[in-house]
Amino acid sequence: MYANFGRTTVSEFLGDRIVYRNLIPADASLPSLDDLRSVLCIPAGVTPRKSEPDYARVIVRLLQAARSQDAPGAEIRRLIFVGDTRLLDGTAFENICAAGGWPGLAFIGSENDRAPSGEVVPVSQGQRLYLANRWGALAEFDRYCAAQGLPVDAAAAVVIDLDKTALGARGRNAHTIDAARVRAVHVTVAGILGEAFDAAAFQQAYDLLNQPEFHPFTADNQDYLAYICLALGSGLYHLEQVVARVRSGELAAFRTFIDEVQARAGKLPAEFGDVHRGIYANVLRGDPTPFKPFRRNEFRETVGRMGYLGDDVPVERLLAEEIVLTQEVRSMALEWRQRGALLFGLSDKPDEASLPTPELREQGYLALHHTVTHAVGMV
Repeated sequence: MYANFGRTTVSEFLGDRIVYRNLIPADASLPSLDDLRSVLCIPAGVTPRKSEPDYARVIVRLLQAARSQDAPGAEIRRLIFVGDTRLLDGTAFENICAAGGWPGLAFIGSENDRAPSGEVVPVSQGQRLYLANRWGALAEFDRYCAAQGLPVDAAAAVVIDLDKTALGARGRNAHTIDAARVRAVHVTVAGILGEAFDAAAFQQAYDLLNQPEFHPFTADNQDYLAYICLALGSGLYHLEQVVARVRSGELAAFRTFIDEVQARAGKLPAEFGDVHRGIYANVLRGDPTPFKPFRRNEFRETVGRMGYLGDDVPVERLLAEEIVLTQEVRSMALEWRQRGALLFGLSDKPDEASLPTPELREQGYLALHHTVTHAVGMV
């Protein structure tokens, strides 16, 4: 069912027209969030998240700027969105359409082992979601867009999600992205705790606190979860104690937890204390990605899983071990670009987990969207 379509990069079809979490385009000719703050009335120090209306307003400005570069005087008349989650991507799609005043259609893909199926769901006036359980349904979605009077052509802006859509397709290859992140947490915590690190206890805490039941406490934020696992591994807290306090409502938010640790800052083990001070300062600044060492390890773990296997490796092993590019997204995006559509990529992955530091760049590391990997798709 699946085939290896060779090696490529996300930049083959997106170029540098992509933003990661900090809303700083990889294409430096486009305005960044800081350039747009005053005109959009977004306060300093606030970085909107993907599901928020202010995020959509920034994206609209970026799309308009990119369209003006490619075709001065041309207008965007419709929005096409390709993503993998009905709630997060669907909300972002609706917000972008509303901010731009555009009609639009969104493809939401996630493969499963059931018979191929699709469903069209109206979400608001002029916008619909096309839900499919095969990434190969993108070709049918393209025909559907044309039939609905919303063809993907020079009047369309196409927004493509990166994580678990263009790379590591949900339902097919997404587990490899998760594995890279979990390994990064493991490596980071182990490196800080040294001989005191208990791998089994770490995994038990991570697996439990990563469940939806604890999202109100962790805010479903991997930086917060990594820090909590670090605090547990240091012996400052015990897992059972934290779980009981969360379930009783006594420990309702991460900020309460880290404030408690700060109150004991003078008694923390040296290695943990140094890391804690940096993370706590970032939290006070409102940084949603406060655990920088973890995210830099995530970058290395992620790109390390891209394109490292041989070209003759069975495709089943590529899907099991590598973070591969989704061939169906690639081929459709290249066709849309040929028709004159504007293509733009979104990623909610932190910049620290997506872009190399200057030191890593000198060692040959490239940004996530420039890193070569295999493209795999259905035949």
